[in-house]
Formats: sequence, C-alpha cells, structure tokens
Amino acid sequence: MRMKGPRMPAEVGRPSRARWVVLGWLCSLSFLLYVDRVCIGQAEQAIREELQLTKAQMSWVFGAFTLAYGLFEVPTGHWGDRFGSRRVLVRIVLWWTAFTALTGAAFSWITLVAVRFLFGAGEAGAFPNTARVVTRWFAPAERGFVRGAVMTMSFLGAAVAPVLAALLIELVGWRATFVVFGTAGVFWAWGFYQWFRDDPADHPSVNTAELAHIRGPFEDAEKAGDRTAGHVPRQSLSWKRVLLSSNTWLMGGVMTVFSVEFYTIFQWFPTYVKETRMAGELLSGAYTGVVMAAGAAGCLLGGLFVDWVNRRTAERNWTRRLCGAVPLGLAALATAGLSQARTDLQTVACCAAALFFTEFAVPNWWTIVAEISGRHGAALWGLMNSMGALGVILVTLAVGYYVDHYAPRLGVIPVWQNVFQGVCIALALGMMMNLSVCATRPIAPGRGEEKPWC
Repeated sequence: MRMKGPRMPAEVGRPSRARWVVLGWLCSLSFLLYVDRVCIGQAEQAIREELQLTKAQMSWVFGAFTLAYGLFEVPTGHWGDRFGSRRVLVRIVLWWTAFTALTGAAFSWITLVAVRFLFGAGEAGAFPNTARVVTRWFAPAERGFVRGAVMTMSFLGAAVAPVLAALLIELVGWRATFVVFGTAGVFWAWGFYQWFRDDPADHPSVNTAELAHIRGPFEDAEKAGDRTAGHVPRQSLSWKRVLLSSNTWLMGGVMTVFSVEFYTIFQWFPTYVKETRMAGELLSGAYTGVVMAAGAAGCLLGGLFVDWVNRRTAERNWTRRLCGAVPLGLAALATAGLSQARTDLQTVACCAAALFFTEFAVPNWWTIVAEISGRHGAALWGLMNSMGALGVILVTLAVGYYVDHYAPRLGVIPVWQNVFQGVCIALALGMMMNLSVCATRPIAPGRGEEKPWC
C-alpha cells in the first residue's frame, strides 16, 4: 500500500484549528446519541399503556438495550483500534438511527425487546471510538476539556430529549416520535465520513504546527510514519493480563456506578415524578430536562477541573483518586436527600445535584482509563465501560419488579424512595473503588515498560 504523507496548507507558522472541528463532530455525535437513547424514558408510560405491559416487562425492554450495548462495546472498540474510527463510527450511527425509527414500529413486547437490543448493538462502540479519536487528535493538556465537552453535549441531548419527546408524544404519538428522532443521524454520518480522517497528518486542514502540537512527545512512541491512512498496525494485547489487573475491575466498577445513577434517572425518573408528584407529561419532561441539564454542567466543569489540576501538579495517583471519589461522595449525599424531599422543587434539586456530582467525576474516569490503557485505548475503554452493563441490567430489572410488586403493599412513595436509597449505596461504593484505583499503573504495559506500584 502506498504511504500517504500529510497534506499541509502553505501557512504553517501558527497551529491550524482542525482539531476543534473534530470536537464539533464528536459533540454533535454525543448529542444525537443521547437524544435517541433517552427519549424512550419519556415514552415509557405511553408505550406501556398501548402495548399493555407491566413495569417489569418494560424493565426487560430497557435491559435489552443495556445487554447489547455491553456485549458489543469491546468488539467495536477493537475494530476502531484495528481499522480506524472513521468507518466504524459511520456504521454505528447508521445502525442506531435505523433502530431508533423502528422502535416506533414495535407491536408487542417481544418485538420491542428485539428492536431495543439491536438499537443497543448499534450504539455500542460510539464512545470507545470517540475516546480513540480524542487521544489521536488532541494534546494531553486539552483532553480533559474535550472529554468534558463531549459528555456535556450528551447530557444536553439527554436534557432536550424528554421535553421534545413529551411535546411530540402529545402532538403525534409515541410511534411517530421515534421516527422523527431517527433521522438526523443519516446527515451526520454522511458529513463526518466526507470530512474526518483517522490520522490528523492525513487531513488537508492540519498544518505542521498543529500536528506538532497534537502529537508532542507521543510522536516517537506512536511511530506515525509506520501508519497508512485509515489503517492502524496490529498490536498484541494480553487479555489475561487485562483481566487480572485490579485497575480493570475497579474502573469497570466505577463505570457501573455511573451507569446505575444515570440509567435509573433517564429510564425511571419521568415515571417517578408522574407517580409520586402527580406531574403530567409535559411537566415530567421539563423536570427530567432540568436534571439532565445539571448532568451536562457537571461534565463540562469536571473536564475543566481535571485540566486545571493537571496543569498545577505533577502528582497523578492521589489527584486522580480524589477527583473521582469526592464528587461521588457528594452525589451519594444528594441522593440520600431525596428521602427528605417534600416538594417538586426539592425532589428535582436533589436529583439534579446527584447527577451533577456524578457526571463531574466522569471526565476524570476517562482520563484515568486513557492513561492506563496505553495503545489499546478503544478496546480497553470499551471493556471497562461495558463492564457496567451487567450491573445496570440487574438494577433495571430489579426496579421494575420491585415497584410492580411492592407499590400496592407499601405505597408508591416509599417504594420509589427505597429505589433511590439503593442508588445512594451504589454511589458510596463507587467512591471507595475510585479511592482504590492505581492511576499510574498501566493495565497492559508494553515491552520494556515498567509496571509501577502505587
């Protein structure tokens, strides 16, 4: 295969800014991903009533997405490492767009479960490949902000989705709502494929100054001259070493906690406020949007904070531990406050604060995982992110069955309070796991690399 050299504009004195266009693509991807993922939470009651399903059956619908998402993250992350993220991300977006629209065609519980499983399989790998793009297109000092911005846009999508879904459900019904949501991804995929390149050196808008800024000290280690456009050399990875690493399980456990908090809110919070606060469709959508907007603010500020800390200290282990553990502890306290909430405002404020602090810790998680994953960023990111899937599936099923069976006996409000108390315990466990991770020890060090102890 013929080697392709970088195509550079004539003016190379100042760094070009193509990487910020890449950030725009990643942010719009994240926004669309969460719009399509979260809208089903607002439609849950309408779907359940039309198809005559129980909450327990709906929990299987939610769980089908999570199961597929977890199963396919590692393979699609590995494909990105091997073949480049450009083609993989386009495939991901087109797939999930199709099954978002097909959700509106479901006519039974079985078809709904099947469609949501395939929807989850389509979305899997989006964030592992996004993480890979961030590592290859941005300098280390910019990555905290970039990761925070990407996650912020995902939560803005999650904030917009309930409100927009509520309006569309009122106007055209839940079926047409999914068709509307499942269209924008086609335009994104076409534009991204035309503009993006896996290696910034292959992009005509990247000059030598920007390329030097992006690569910095990593150029020699990566041996960029050995790459060809759209293809990354194969690199061995010892899965035995990966699975024996305590960091793998600790960071997978922390992601499980993040996911339990987020999925409980986006899948069940609209139903929770409808049943405990007597909120209507539009009001419940507005409440959920406020909570998700708080998560967006947490992501952005968390990313800025991680970069700020990195610029002021060379110590990596304890700063990484505390940047993740302290926000999770605060999120646990905010979730515990739900049991004392007596008004709509108090309920929304407690959930918003809990999600804000949880998501404040997410950019720090991305930073740790990127640093301990080395050259296998997409595959290992996918592994640790997907490890949260089993926990989320179990929690989702447990919530559906618990509320169905115990609400008539204990009352709706006490049952839902117990659900969020369980989330509070999970957040406290996540805080302890984040304190235990060794943020300076790589999971699978390469040849000649030491494996430092904490």
